Amino acid sequence: MDIHNLALRLQKIEHFNNIPLDEVERIILAGKINSYEKDQVVFTENEPGAGMFVLLNGQVQLCKISLQGQISILSVINPVIMFNEVSALDNGSNPVTAITTQSSMLWQIRPAQLQEMIIQYPRIGLGLLRVLANRNRKLISLFQDLSFRPLLARTAKLLLEISDQGQLKINRKENPNYHLASRLSTVPEAFSRCLKTFRHQNMIVCDTHRIEILNPNGLKHIAMMDLDN
Repeated sequence: MDIHNLALRLQKIEHFNNIPLDEVERIILAGKINSYEKDQVVFTENEPGAGMFVLLNGQVQLCKISLQGQISILSVINPVIMFNEVSALDNGSNPVTAITTQSSMLWQIRPAQLQEMIIQYPRIGLGLLRVLANRNRKLISLFQDLSFRPLLARTAKLLLEISDQGQLKINRKENPNYHLASRLSTVPEAFSRCLKTFRHQNMIVCDTHRIEILNPNGLKHIAMMDLDN
C-alpha cells in the first residue's frame, strides 16, 4: 500500500478527515509503517512507551497479563482505529500489551512527533481527548461488569455483543474459547460451562464451527442488561 492510499485510509479517522490529503501524507511520513504476523506482540506493558498506533488492517487485542500468565483482554481493535495514545501523550510506559490476532499493518508515531502534530493540528488533540474519554467509559463499564455481573451474565452479554444482538452467527475459528474467556477475565473451562448451560436452556446452538443465538431476549435477561440503563 503506497503513501497516497495510506493517507486515504487515515483520513477515515474523524480527527484526520478535515486535514488536506497532502498534509496527511506528510503526517504519515513522520511515523513509520510496520507489518505483523498473526499472534505477534506489538508492544509489552510496562516497557518504555512505544508511541501511538493506528491499525490500518488486521486486528489487535489490548490485554493485561498476570504474573501467572493469565490474559485478560481489555479491548479488541479493528481498522481504522488508533490506540496506545496514553503513553504517547504522557511519555510513560505502555499501559497494556498489544498482540495481533490477524496479519496486520500498523502506522506508528513516536511521542515527540505526535506532540508536534497536535500543536500543528489542534483538531487531532481534541479528537484524542474524545478517544480517551470513550476508553475511560469502557473501562468503567468493564469494572461494572466484573463487580456486579456473575460470569454467566458476562458471557451472555459478550455473546450478544459479538453476534449483533443475535443477528449474526459467531465464527468459532475467529473467536476461539480461550480468546472469549480472556475477554471475560476467566479461563476457557469456565466459559465452556457457560455455553453448556445456554445450550441446555435452548438459548444457543453451537458446534466446533459456530455459535448461533436462538433466544436473544433470554440472554438479555441473564445478562442483566438493565444494569446498563
